[in-house]
Amino acid sequence: MAKRPTIYDVARRASVSIATVSFTFRQPHRVSEATRTLVTAAARDLGYVPSANARGLASGRTGAIGLYSYDYFGRAGTGAASLRQDDSALLAEGVFSDKSNEDFRLFPLYHDEVQRGVEMECRRRGYVLMIGEGRGKASEADINEIAGRVDGLAVFPNTFSTEILKRIASRIPVVELAVPAMETGQHCVFVENAFGTRELTRHLIRHHGHTSITFVGPAGSPDREHRFSGYSEAMQEAGLKAESLAAPGRDPEGRLKDPLPDPARESDEAIRWLQDAGSLPDAFVCSNDAEALLLVDALKRAGLSVPEDVAVTGFDGLAAGRMSRPALTTVRQPMIALGRAAAEILIDQISNRGGETVSRELPVELVLSESCGCG
Repeated sequence: MAKRPTIYDVARRASVSIATVSFTFRQPHRVSEATRTLVTAAARDLGYVPSANARGLASGRTGAIGLYSYDYFGRAGTGAASLRQDDSALLAEGVFSDKSNEDFRLFPLYHDEVQRGVEMECRRRGYVLMIGEGRGKASEADINEIAGRVDGLAVFPNTFSTEILKRIASRIPVVELAVPAMETGQHCVFVENAFGTRELTRHLIRHHGHTSITFVGPAGSPDREHRFSGYSEAMQEAGLKAESLAAPGRDPEGRLKDPLPDPARESDEAIRWLQDAGSLPDAFVCSNDAEALLLVDALKRAGLSVPEDVAVTGFDGLAAGRMSRPALTTVRQPMIALGRAAAEILIDQISNRGGETVSRELPVELVLSESCGCG
């Protein structure tokens, strides 16, 4: 049997040091493009494949970071950590179909965009990304399934308790997404949630003259609470009463209800209830684009026109909102940049543990379009 090529063989073939070969595979940003090309060509010619296990034993690290979220559609099973499959592949396999009561706009596109940002930064810095998902509030055993395999962990809010989070953070760096540092004490990346909804609500009041504006969003979500506070501030400034409505099809923590509801039916019921009560507002400020799109459809089915009868706005800046008719007025947040920032903080903390807690806030952008009467 032929001898398996080693890092020493690659270094000799490329006429570089062993450290340069190591950097090429583990931290490619530290090596010039010409050198990377030389080393990877030598490795390809020799049939060399870097051993993650060997690197881990040598450095005490795995060369991987984790991203943990809850699974909206139960693909990972209750509380299970797993590598996430691509939604498009599931769609092609017919796992989801038009006969399903799942609205594809409720797919976690926000999470997908953030994940893409994490992946991009991991690739740039030479790290592997492991994705974990759990249905419902995850247990410590579930989290340890992925936390024990990575050098650092990024988590979406409401995936597990603060106590579990702190225990994990005592072993490896942890970055929370969408949660300001003062709430958990961990490294975090979030966006200007309150600023975004405050400016959006001010626009509805000042430019369109709306005096009855209802906020829509799930209770228990950190994003929702900050976005609601921005909306409330703008309403208070104008001497108007703040009103809120639960997001259709969501439980108190913002997850889809179990068993899965029919979001369209629940949206229809919400609009019908408001009409019967004589409390249909001039406008809805939704805490995310998915909720806004559901309400636009429900209003149309109720015979109402958007924005002539009721204006609807969202938050996120998903592609679905730009393609909808009417196009959705929203607050666009930098989802990919959010993911990249989380990975950047994690990787820096892996190399330099014990520093100060990093808290990074990213800007948002008000995007005015047809659903509020602009465009």
